[in-house]
Amino acid sequence: MKQNAKLGAALMALLTLIYTGLLANTGITLLVLDEPVAKLMGALILVFPIFSIWLTIREFVFGVQIERLATKIEREGKWPHFDFEYRPSGRPTRASADRVFESFAIAAHNNPSSAHAWFSLGLAYDAAGDRKRARQAMRKALVLSRTKA
Repeated sequence: MKQNAKLGAALMALLTLIYTGLLANTGITLLVLDEPVAKLMGALILVFPIFSIWLTIREFVFGVQIERLATKIEREGKWPHFDFEYRPSGRPTRASADRVFESFAIAAHNNPSSAHAWFSLGLAYDAAGDRKRARQAMRKALVLSRTKA
């Protein structure tokens, strides 16, 4: 499963790179024209490829850092146990994720400087379907793991 996710991410990055290259080509083509409006459009179009590349790199770095932290936690034998009820798809049911989530939220609240508690909370948020808060908790876990290292 982990390999499929990496393959999917690499494929999406490749497609983004192709699209970014085509967009950059259009921007450069407009920049070389003698029309001021075309030059302005070309310059503005080039902002998108730059932003796209920055965002893609940022997401890959985040993924690699989370994977390293997960490997470290797993190696230490501290991987959190989630008592979920699962759907046929393998995802936890929303009700069981919400129930389990509460205990991890309390643990993170009681141990605000614990990277492990925040990592576990991030996994619980993800299981509950709250991707935004999952990423926030994982980012906090990364910061805390760096300060302890």
